[in-house]
Amino acid sequence: MLNLPTPLPSPAPSPAPRISPSAAHPRQRNRAATLVDAFQAQVRGGELRPGDKLPTEAALMARFGVSRTVVREALSMLQASRIVQTRHGIGTFVMETLPDTPGFSVSAAQMATLHDVIAVLELRIALESEAASLAATRRTLDNLARLGEALAAVSAAMDAGQDAVEADFRFHLEIASATQNPHFSTLLLALGAKTIIPRARLEGQAPMPGSEDWNYLQRVQAEHQSIYDAIAAQDAEAARTTMRMHLVNSRERRRRTVERASGASSG
Repeated sequence: MLNLPTPLPSPAPSPAPRISPSAAHPRQRNRAATLVDAFQAQVRGGELRPGDKLPTEAALMARFGVSRTVVREALSMLQASRIVQTRHGIGTFVMETLPDTPGFSVSAAQMATLHDVIAVLELRIALESEAASLAATRRTLDNLARLGEALAAVSAAMDAGQDAVEADFRFHLEIASATQNPHFSTLLLALGAKTIIPRARLEGQAPMPGSEDWNYLQRVQAEHQSIYDAIAAQDAEAARTTMRMHLVNSRERRRRTVERASGASSG
């Protein structure tokens, strides 16, 4: 059980273990990803043990100074990676059997160029096309509901002209979770949101309808919708095909960028 310097009051006679807020507010990192890192560090460090009950959403919001949406997205990522599980009406608990720490990773140095990004996309085409197919045959109604929430979060972020990378990553992670095979989620988490969703962020104003950015994001979300529809319909072949098309399109967009850059430098 954790002891924070200023523990939050709890109505329970035995307060739930609490997460240290020391890593809660780095400016350069996504808030939900930061929460995930904090949970993982304390689970692996033994401060949160298998079977421990996590604080309530309200307690986490107060402790970290974040919104309910951020807390829920962080918990969703942890559920997908089989670090925690939620028992409806009871709470969220650290899993009794935790996944091994992933040995595979892609460093920032390995994502320095568009050629590096294309290489990771080739890996994702193989991995996520099969994951989508398995998700279509194995998904539960709960998986489908979480996938729909992630899809809606991508649309909401894009409509607001905000960074949709976190919601986009969650969408792909929920598909991995729906395979019921934890290795898919573990590998995506090892890659990380910044690696698998490398597109430029949108800051401030939403892109104007008809602009290049706006058209690009609309195409991406239409591809997401097609993947969701195939998984909802439990059509394994359509799910595999639509995911492959989504990632191949992303790879080809970046390949054209490389070709344009090469042509400009040679000219």
